[in-house]
Amino acid sequence: MYDTEPYAAAVEVHQPISIEPTAPHRAVELSTERGPVVWVPDAYGRMVPMPKHLAPPPMLRPEPRDLTPQPLLDPVAQRFLGAGIGGGALAAGVGYGVGEAISAVTGAGSGALLWIALIVLACRMPSRTLAARGGSTVNIRKAVIKRNRIYG
Repeated sequence: MYDTEPYAAAVEVHQPISIEPTAPHRAVELSTERGPVVWVPDAYGRMVPMPKHLAPPPMLRPEPRDLTPQPLLDPVAQRFLGAGIGGGALAAGVGYGVGEAISAVTGAGSGALLWIALIVLACRMPSRTLAARGGSTVNIRKAVIKRNRIYG
């Protein structure tokens, strides 16, 4: 009824490994001939064996950090800030002092120097002119008399 002839050639069995005893013989490796093996993690987190001379160097433990609290401002910044504030106060004080000195010189020029000049002139006035008048006193009286006349 069915013809199996066309399907007979389509079915073949393939053996991926040779089952014949002609496989090459390998030399026996003794455990003392191989170097030490270490287990290291691979890219996927699995532990794989690796010869010790090919393994990456072990990671060194980092030194412990200093966890003491640090100042709010850096000490160098504090010095710069103090120098700036001190310099500003110094400049303000010098400016105030120079202003006071100029004000004093101006006041001396308008007030005290005028009085000093008058005293010097009074001292240099010859005393003969005061004594030459003979010490007499002259009084001058001026009288104005007005009379109203009505003509009329």
